[in-house]
Amino acid sequence: MIKVPRGTQDILPEQSFKWQTVESIIRDTCNVYQYKEIRTPIFEHTELFTRGVGDTTDIVQKEMYTFQDRGERSLTLRPEGTASTVRAYVEHKLFGLPDQPVKLYYMGPMFRYERQQAGRYRQFVQFGIEAIGSADSAVDAEVIALAMDVYKKAGLKNLKLVLNSLGDTESRTAHKEALVAHFSPRIDEFCGDCQKRLEKNPLRILDCKKDRDHELMGTAPKLTDYLNEESASYFERVKAYLDALDIPYELDPNLVRGLDYYNHTAFEIMSTASGFGAITTLAGGGRYNGLVEDLGGPSSPGIGFAMSIERLLLALEAEGVTLEDSSASDAYVIALGDSPKLEAMRIVKNLRDEGISAEMDYADRKLKAQMKSADRKKAKFVLILGEDELSNQTIQIKEMATGEQKLVGLSETVSYMQQKMNKEESR
Repeated sequence: MIKVPRGTQDILPEQSFKWQTVESIIRDTCNVYQYKEIRTPIFEHTELFTRGVGDTTDIVQKEMYTFQDRGERSLTLRPEGTASTVRAYVEHKLFGLPDQPVKLYYMGPMFRYERQQAGRYRQFVQFGIEAIGSADSAVDAEVIALAMDVYKKAGLKNLKLVLNSLGDTESRTAHKEALVAHFSPRIDEFCGDCQKRLEKNPLRILDCKKDRDHELMGTAPKLTDYLNEESASYFERVKAYLDALDIPYELDPNLVRGLDYYNHTAFEIMSTASGFGAITTLAGGGRYNGLVEDLGGPSSPGIGFAMSIERLLLALEAEGVTLEDSSASDAYVIALGDSPKLEAMRIVKNLRDEGISAEMDYADRKLKAQMKSADRKKAKFVLILGEDELSNQTIQIKEMATGEQKLVGLSETVSYMQQKMNKEESR
């Protein structure tokens, strides 16, 4: 028997409705905030990610699915969504649009070769937004507010927003020098990856999972102590906007995120639900002023975030939030006999044509078995058509919630069901 590859999953119908529910919440929220969907290829030229994500990151060094096509071009399954979105922004000259920032969102599968854990897969679904073309700190607050709104509308209550500033280039350079001086004397006590990053990107050392408990981590120079006046002022404005929006946050000077393109605002949203697990991060993001230029575009500051749909569903489960399955059948048509079955097919089609969800039996089962099937499908109404009803051009319609049953003329079936469904919607 062939099974799914390690790190992937099948999402079966009894679970897919949960995905559809949260995806609908996401799309509705993006519409309210006026973010428009962008869809990019699942694979891109490898250079996009080595330049955009950063060749010192774990993603590029260890986690990408890279292959050569028949033209011997190096291609990579997208490990994240920002680089692809910015590439499209540059390629299609969206920077030329009169309204900036351009506000985009994406939702789809991403691929990273990493150890499978609860809520983490090698193929995972990521939702993210990007606001490109504005350096206004108010946009930072809007982006964070959108993420928080998605979680709250989905039903999560145990959330924590963690915030930091990575500063501008000048601030980061000063901090980099301080980090090199701090770690250099004992760098041989760190893993090989950290030793390689010391000179090229020492900030990545702070993000190391292997050496997170080393004593030098706790005493490392904090980036916030090296922010110049402009960077510090920018960060204060972001916090002021969050305060104005009544969005609580905690400051964490060690929050650096795992991608090279971040600067200024960096943030993560975590679950504080008991029993959620050791990895509590639900979403993360930040500013990436300079990424558009790195990918060949003009100066266009940007900010965004990404969240895992798998992690969102896991958090909902941890908080005991139940998502309702809206796919229940409106009508289940029971046919008893060959001739009634022909008419039942026409009734089902006519109901569906009017937007009424309808189902029928395809196993020629007895009445009792079909009633059980209708119950399993949570049908609101059961329509029973036997030989006697057919000869009299009538049909029995039973409302399952009340047990009320009525004999209706066949020609009035659809109009009667429309009336009943309208009453259901108005309750």
